[in-house]
Amino acid sequence: MKDGNFAVAQSGGPTAAINATLCGVIEGAFSCGKKIYGARNGIFGVVNDDFAELNPIFADMNNLQLLKNTPSAYLGSCRYKLPDPDSDSEVYETVFANFEKHNIKMFIYIGGNDSMDTVNKLSAYSIKHNKGVSVVGVPKTIDNDLMGTDHTPGFGSAAKFVATSVSEIARDCAVYADKSITIVEIMGRNAGWLTAASALSRSSTTRAPHLIYLPEKPLSVSKLIDDVKNSNVRNMVIAVSEGIVDENGEYYSNMECLAGHDEFGHAQLSGSAKVVENILKKEFGRKTRSVELNVTQRCSSHFASLTDLNDSVSIGKAGANAALDGESGIVMGYSRNDDNTFSIIKNKVSYVANREKKVPDNFSAENGCDVTGEFIDYCLPLIIGEPEIVTENGIPKHISLKLN
Repeated sequence: MKDGNFAVAQSGGPTAAINATLCGVIEGAFSCGKKIYGARNGIFGVVNDDFAELNPIFADMNNLQLLKNTPSAYLGSCRYKLPDPDSDSEVYETVFANFEKHNIKMFIYIGGNDSMDTVNKLSAYSIKHNKGVSVVGVPKTIDNDLMGTDHTPGFGSAAKFVATSVSEIARDCAVYADKSITIVEIMGRNAGWLTAASALSRSSTTRAPHLIYLPEKPLSVSKLIDDVKNSNVRNMVIAVSEGIVDENGEYYSNMECLAGHDEFGHAQLSGSAKVVENILKKEFGRKTRSVELNVTQRCSSHFASLTDLNDSVSIGKAGANAALDGESGIVMGYSRNDDNTFSIIKNKVSYVANREKKVPDNFSAENGCDVTGEFIDYCLPLIIGEPEIVTENGIPKHISLKLN
């Protein structure tokens, strides 16, 4: 067992399960009697020596259970790209000096593609300069686009929310006799996993969504119009990814990228559903509206997937155990068993960082506007079960850490 204390931080967009993963990391530290610090606002907290000791807070098991069912990022988050260590080592020396100050020998970073870039750089620097700190990545993202894992923590709960919301929207749309078109915009810049999950809303009493568009399949305006014509549905519901592109690879939402780019160079997208709304309203002259689910997809925990939460706790604990064993430069992941349960695996962080896993062709229908039964079989096990929610004054009770 490795000597020293733990530190843990969360990064990127929050999810309904990212705190369940944090719960698992804390449990892993507690199981071997280790002190664990939480860095506020991701790697910023490490750079600024802004740590909160978590042992006193979560010695109360009731707080740990509340944490598991609390949405957003308990420790706060950030979007920050570390510089190249060969050209700017100052920030790295600051990071490891702060680790040394608190005798931190194990650092767990919970995040997505870009966060694994941080894990990769910190681990490589630690090894190269003999810092003696194990750096382990634990995945999270509702986008489900990380390499080396069957799925990502947070996706199952977001998929459950999307499918439920689309089902409810479809029933609302169906109450009037007038023809209508409703376009629901779902998160996913370049990978359409979450938009594909809208198909789970279909049942014996609803066919919605009637059309599903993923960013992996270019969509011309003429095809969009033809698809709507050929569907012959009175109250149509269309699910679109925020990142759908035309036949030239241009984003529907912002072809000129007027909203700019984030720290990692990704286009800031919004409004693909509105663009589709305007196209179809002009073409068909019927009642047409767009709905953007936006951050509700990642922050709604009142109907989370119990499978997602339980597996998120397990992968957090596995990440802590890997760091205790002295492993570094790895990212935890899942492999799927024949009975649709999951085993935890490890990947080299260099395989995961800054890469995206797209929806494969066998999950996307050939007509370019639907998903296949294979995708449904893949996704259904991820949304099973609901947690018991503690309420206060009629709403879910959460736990929070006061940020500086």
